[in-house]
Amino acid sequence: MVSSDLWDAETAQKYDESSSFMFAPEVLDPAVDFLAELAGDGPALELAIGTGRVAIPLLARGVRVSGIELSQPMVDQLHQKDPTVPVVVGDMATSTVPGEFSLVYLVWNSIGNLRTQAEQVECFRNAARHLAPGGRFVIELWIPGIRRYPPGQAAVPFHVGEHHVGMDTYDLATQQGTSHHYTHHANGTVTYGASNFRYIWPAECDLMAQLAGMSLERRVADWDGSPFTNDSESHVSVWRKPT
Repeated sequence: MVSSDLWDAETAQKYDESSSFMFAPEVLDPAVDFLAELAGDGPALELAIGTGRVAIPLLARGVRVSGIELSQPMVDQLHQKDPTVPVVVGDMATSTVPGEFSLVYLVWNSIGNLRTQAEQVECFRNAARHLAPGGRFVIELWIPGIRRYPPGQAAVPFHVGEHHVGMDTYDLATQQGTSHHYTHHANGTVTYGASNFRYIWPAECDLMAQLAGMSLERRVADWDGSPFTNDSESHVSVWRKPT
């Protein structure tokens, strides 16, 4: 078993509701546009496909999407929406799907679910194995908020909303972190949940891609194509397999 946290049935059942801000059109539509353009007429493979937040809109755009997902309960939630999506249940570092793909993608910081550098390197290699010559691997990943982490501060907020507050804590020596989620429900109760991750810098991602035989083609700050700068808090990166 890989080092990723495993989403259980209770978490999977509540996932879409607890992550509703990720489904907002202003968040989701630019990602679908970006990925659909890269996929073109070819098939796409989503690593950590989850409940299909991105895959189902891509399917509606005519892109043939397959997936790999560690959590069977998350796949069950996806298949309640669309039972036709082919998904292999397994880890994204080693699991394989038949065929070659013009696009492999991994969104919403999910590569951090692999909590060792070795597993993250294998994830890049696994993406490259699935790509047709000239195909592209895309990840969406945040920049760790360490610049906002002065000595003595215990956590950095990553989302503050009406119904959800999220805080990250970091171990700077190991690049391990934990996201702490506080969710306010309609009945007035507040629940706490946590997920663990290993954070990666963009340059480290480029080295992982190089080890997998891919080269950086493009890096932007967000799905809308805004420039990536020193002040960017996230990046969408595209690496290409040689033709």
